[in-house]
Amino acid sequence: MQEHYDFHAIEAKWQREWDRQKLYQVTEDQNKPKYYCLEMFPYPSGNLHMGHVRNYSIGDVIARFKSMQGFNVLHPMGWDSFGLPAENAAIKHGIPPAKWTLENIANMKSQLKSMGISYDWDREVASCLPDYYQWTQWLFLQLYKHGLAYKKKAGVNWCPSCATVLANEQVVEGACERCDAPVEKKALEQWFFRITDYAQELLDDLDKLPGWPDKVKTMQENWIGRSEGAEIRFKTEISGEDVPVFTTRADTLFGATYLVLAPEHPLVEDLIKDTEYARPVRKFVQSVRQMTEIARTSTETPKEGMFIGAYVLNPLTQEKIPVWVANYVLFEYGTGAVMGVPAHDERDFAFAKKYNLPIKIVIQPAEGETLELANMQDAYVEDGVMVHSGEFDGTGSAEGRRKVAAALEKKQAGKERITYRLRDWLISRQRYWGAPIPIIYCEHCGEVPVPDRDLPVMLPLEVEFKPTGESPLKYIPEFINTVCPVCGQPAHRETDTMDTFVCSSWYFLRYCDPRNNMEYAAKEKTDYWMDVDQYIGGVEHAILHLMYSRFFMKALNDFGLVGMREPFKNLLTQGMVLKDGAKMSKSKGNVVSPEEIIHKYGADTARLFILFASPPERDLEWSDQGVEGSFRFLRRVWRMAYGFVREEVKEPSLSQGELTPADKELRRLLHGTIKKVTEDIELRFNFNTAISAIMELVNGLYLYKEREDRNPALLGEAIEKMMVLLAPFTPHFAEEVWCELGHTESVHLEPWPEYDRNALIAEAVEVVLQVNGKVRDRLTVPSGLAPQELERTVLAMERAQAAIAGKTLVKVITIPDKLVNIVVK
Repeated sequence: MQEHYDFHAIEAKWQREWDRQKLYQVTEDQNKPKYYCLEMFPYPSGNLHMGHVRNYSIGDVIARFKSMQGFNVLHPMGWDSFGLPAENAAIKHGIPPAKWTLENIANMKSQLKSMGISYDWDREVASCLPDYYQWTQWLFLQLYKHGLAYKKKAGVNWCPSCATVLANEQVVEGACERCDAPVEKKALEQWFFRITDYAQELLDDLDKLPGWPDKVKTMQENWIGRSEGAEIRFKTEISGEDVPVFTTRADTLFGATYLVLAPEHPLVEDLIKDTEYARPVRKFVQSVRQMTEIARTSTETPKEGMFIGAYVLNPLTQEKIPVWVANYVLFEYGTGAVMGVPAHDERDFAFAKKYNLPIKIVIQPAEGETLELANMQDAYVEDGVMVHSGEFDGTGSAEGRRKVAAALEKKQAGKERITYRLRDWLISRQRYWGAPIPIIYCEHCGEVPVPDRDLPVMLPLEVEFKPTGESPLKYIPEFINTVCPVCGQPAHRETDTMDTFVCSSWYFLRYCDPRNNMEYAAKEKTDYWMDVDQYIGGVEHAILHLMYSRFFMKALNDFGLVGMREPFKNLLTQGMVLKDGAKMSKSKGNVVSPEEIIHKYGADTARLFILFASPPERDLEWSDQGVEGSFRFLRRVWRMAYGFVREEVKEPSLSQGELTPADKELRRLLHGTIKKVTEDIELRFNFNTAISAIMELVNGLYLYKEREDRNPALLGEAIEKMMVLLAPFTPHFAEEVWCELGHTESVHLEPWPEYDRNALIAEAVEVVLQVNGKVRDRLTVPSGLAPQELERTVLAMERAQAAIAGKTLVKVITIPDKLVNIVVK
């Protein structure tokens, strides 16, 4: 064993050896319990960042720990490799997206290997390769065949200069991020997945995920947005056309003084056509369409509206109320129409005040002061008692909601209804670098799914990008032109590609059977490995990715393709890596390169610091001093191991023999550390406190090592056990020391140590002596004494006798191994 800790040589050596042994390759084994540990796969942007290092280090500790506990561990890695950045690079630098992506994958894979992560690289997948997106297309077709994939016209962000659709994140302050042209709203035919069919189950089944953070479940619950209420059908005054609205407060119907339509609502044009309102309303509608959805729904955006010259009739009173359009109502949400009840809704109150619309109080508080319109500064939004509501006067709000809904249903003018904020998932992207949607359009047969035998629909690699950013697929005749698989006549392909979230909604299933050319994954393999036992990733994916993956799993279960309905049993959302109080980013100039840290200190130091600096669910503040401290710790352990190997291991006998008090204290420290590390990893993922316990063990070992009466066998046992405890955190370091201690098999194949309960029992303990509740002394007594025996022992001691001399003993309170309180008067 070399005296110097040469981490460069050690880490390279063991990475080669693990690859040679295929140490982390796994197959299904019915004789072992399985454990599926998964970190969210990355987009291959070119370089790992510290957020990646943290995510993958956390996952690796868990995977290695479970493997050493005897589990058959699946720990795979791949690449979420379709997406817009590759197209932007192609347009900006003239690099084909495939070349840019695959070069980035090679670089990031090399970086991941340099970290020593225990991935089964034989299971690697990349969503941009045909052997993967063939099955993305096949899964699309399963959803299509079951009525869960459909095409409809929908409003999108349209850049007239680039002549293309933009995702919400490409719209910056209402303008195209590429050319700065004002973005318009435009209706285009788009593909959707019918996720709303599963809205209630997605909500209900959150209760079946106790291993998920409450904050993530709350975010999903709010995103699904279940609302119980009533659908109320107002009728237009002239044509009698129904205008449905949804409200959770049917008890306030008698207070509706206006109705608002979304500017995109098709009824707007019908109602203003050939009227004096047509021109100004169309101008207003056009201005609103240029606003983003985020801006329109923001509480900070002023609520703007316009009367359109039309009226609707209240279905219970036949009262005529005016129809407005306003920027805060979106056609995609609810029915695209809302009734304005300004006395009992804050937004409606502000809108009515701004435009001098009537305000009618129809709910009074059940107790307290009576509301007076002249004194109202805000809307009264609580439940109360219905007033000015005809036959419902005096009815409580909760009962009133049911009675009003029943009255509406009797008149065929409404009914009780449950709605969801969740919208169907728009998956169309007018982009090139994505999985082509496997649909063919035929003049004779209409919309035709591509037959399974013709999959994958290959994405052309030799393409020319337009400066406008339009998808090159529109200009490739050999891609577009095809024949109808039904009638054999000329037809054309869909040129939209799929949202990259589709690729990431099932990748965890492909890892179960990644080389299967006949199906997306064999059911017996997904039944063995799924669900994922521990999923790890950023909280920023709490809604979209996690919601979409849950939807996929439920749909595939309904199709008989998988045996479970939830993909991820346990979820850990790690915090961000910060520097100087801010998230690391190039724009802030506070990025720390993992490659630099690994080159200067080694991967094990980088891993140790990032696991020690903070609990995984909290943000981590980067510290150069902290990294240096982690490096010093490893060198300190190395020197201890080096000294033992050089001085002790050649002794003829390492029998433990009779243990001295110092030996017993070391064993107590060792087994206490095993207990602490085991529980911190398994129960709490408190890697920082687990590492801290190992550091305390190192301190104890150094003190013990200096004793002349040290037991070499016991010291060797403690160092070996410490290497096993360190193995999940610093895998190369532990492997090298383990090898130098004379072992021929990998430390990562060593069973996780169990602690000896008997070793944890101290022979003597310090108890606090109190008199009338005040601390008077500390006494050393044999450990494990029963309360009465502890009382007798302490009372017989000279210091206790002195403390109570001349006083009357009232009673003695004892807490074994901790405290004796003598009450006197």
